[in-house]
Amino acid sequence: MEKALGPNHPNVASSLNNLAEMYRVQGQYAQAEPLYKRSLAIWEKSLGPNHPNVARSLNNLALMYVAQGQYAQAEPLYKRSLAIWEKALGPIIPT
Repeated sequence: MEKALGPNHPNVASSLNNLAEMYRVQGQYAQAEPLYKRSLAIWEKSLGPNHPNVARSLNNLALMYVAQGQYAQAEPLYKRSLAIWEKALGPIIPT
């Protein structure tokens, strides 16, 4: 897919994110992390920093950090993901 679409295509990012998810679920965090980061970079560049796919990628990367007990690394990712979703959908938590 990467050869056909190019290394910075959103579909490549989606495939990388899905592969990273598989590794995360299996507990293979060292394999998952660079794939998450690469998919995040592609989506930010191709779709913009406030796209829902960027939020999804941030959330998935945060989930991986939480699974490893790395809460300080997860928190800013969750906050950024939430901010993107709130901008796209409005406040998540009713006031």
